[in-house]
Amino acid sequence: MAEYKNLSIKEWSLEDRPREKLLNKGISTLSDAELIAIIIRMGTRDESAVELAKRILNSVENNLNELGKLTVDDLQKYKGMGEAKAIGIVAALELGRRRKLTESMNRKQITSSRDIYDIFHPVLADLPNEEFWIILLNRSNKLIERQKISQGGISGTVTDVRIILKTALEKLASAIILCHNHPSGNIKPSESDISITNKIKESGKLMDINLIDHIIVTDGKYYSFADEGMI
Repeated sequence: MAEYKNLSIKEWSLEDRPREKLLNKGISTLSDAELIAIIIRMGTRDESAVELAKRILNSVENNLNELGKLTVDDLQKYKGMGEAKAIGIVAALELGRRRKLTESMNRKQITSSRDIYDIFHPVLADLPNEEFWIILLNRSNKLIERQKISQGGISGTVTDVRIILKTALEKLASAIILCHNHPSGNIKPSESDISITNKIKESGKLMDINLIDHIIVTDGKYYSFADEGMI
């Protein structure tokens, strides 16, 4: 890209304007910074929208997953980022997460721990707090639905065995899968994680509800109780 410091995007050559470049060459030709520039639309007197986008991306080491963890308040700390621009970026990244989640949910049948991780990574990986979810399955291990059971703080969340089994019974589930996140990035299960897993496994047996797995999700990694022989 040519040097356009102190020029507005309207003063750039047509082939270098992000929106025109998208229309003429296709969206795949745009860099991450150019895509973000389209969302924020305007830069400042000192830098273009693309330069502002590059500065924000550089601060998160050009990692879109890290960018997705920033809140509206976080983004407004960058010079030139007002509330409307920040909301636009957060909304766009959330749409991306939801698209990925929809693709994962459409698989329907659970065949491995990776399938479970793919379903929950878009939901849990970027959260600053713990959440506990369950997947309800029929006898063919096809997904009935997923539900959030509880939400807690940075280091834990309270999980009620009775609520989980009540939900499974109401939906006529034959099997359940547990899933929660560790915001710390540590995938090792805690004593509490192991205890609640065993309680649900044993309680489920009395009702003919099979506990298939318990997945701990972090950003980029996961721990499967079933894969590790813990169930």
